[in-house]
Amino acid sequence: MRELTREQARRIAVRAALLDTRELPDDVVAMVTDLAMLRVELTTTVAPAADHIAWSRLGSSYRPRDTERALSGGLLFERGWMLRPMADLPLFLAGMKTWAERAGATRWMEANADFVRSILDRIGDDGPLTSREIADEAVEPWPSTGWTNNRNVTQMLEFLHMSGRLAVVGRVARLRIWDLAERVFDDVPEVPRDEAARIRSERILRACGVMRDSIAVSPSELHGIVPVGEPVTIEGVPGRWRVDPSQLDRPFVGRTALLSPFDRLMTDPARVARLFEFDYALEMYKPVRTRIWGQFALPILHGDRLIGKVDARSDRDAGRFVVHRVHEDVDFTAAIRAAVDDEIEAFASWLTLDVVRD
Repeated sequence: MRELTREQARRIAVRAALLDTRELPDDVVAMVTDLAMLRVELTTTVAPAADHIAWSRLGSSYRPRDTERALSGGLLFERGWMLRPMADLPLFLAGMKTWAERAGATRWMEANADFVRSILDRIGDDGPLTSREIADEAVEPWPSTGWTNNRNVTQMLEFLHMSGRLAVVGRVARLRIWDLAERVFDDVPEVPRDEAARIRSERILRACGVMRDSIAVSPSELHGIVPVGEPVTIEGVPGRWRVDPSQLDRPFVGRTALLSPFDRLMTDPARVARLFEFDYALEMYKPVRTRIWGQFALPILHGDRLIGKVDARSDRDAGRFVVHRVHEDVDFTAAIRAAVDDEIEAFASWLTLDVVRD
């Protein structure tokens, strides 16, 4: 079995995530294809995750409307709060058919069969709608001990979406716009479930470069993962790993990047800790007094190392990108500090904000 050094593994991971200096994809659809998915997270402490991730790869030419147009134009589709290339749709069709049963949603949907028909008929007759435009006609409320308790409309829309009957075609502010899947998706043949699982696993491994053998790289990608690639060990790192063999022994030239907490590189915390020896947690839901790095600290990538965090927020009303603190996990040289400052300035400029340091 091949053994990689930790440095080799990191470089494979960074390169696979499109965070090196080689020629990058031309547009957001090509980028999503290479990354296998683009996280949808609407938190705007700094910037929506999808936009930040795209900027990190495509640079200042990227505009949020590029992703919006790709979604509304049928070049991307959304599933499980992930944007994916429409070319991958056949890989998900078989799973959509069995989703409700696997997720434990079948009984509640059957108990509210009239509500299901009402939603589908309304959207079919009136066209795309948001949740606020749909009446709650559930005869049995959705039971939950969490925030979804009794949120019948949003839950039913989500369930119809995950089971392949509704599709997201855009957003109004934070609200998704729903349409019938049959009007959005082309009539394409589904890939059999086992074959789809293998292909999706290969796509995920290609996007990650190297990943733990025992788990997928994010909860939404866990189901259906099968062993692919080449098994390897990593010097000084516990556990079994798999590598995309096409990415072995390829050249690497790194750069400095200010990452979203939801970046593809960050999606498996255990991988981040073991390969990059990087101590990180998103603290937006922690009480202020218990935070170590800040509400929405941005990981700093320099070459093949994660070297610190930027505690920052966007104050759009004041036109400011407020940098509270730069946490240095290693001693920054003058060159590193200059590279990080340049990245902060470039990001703020793209957001059309002025950098202000607390």
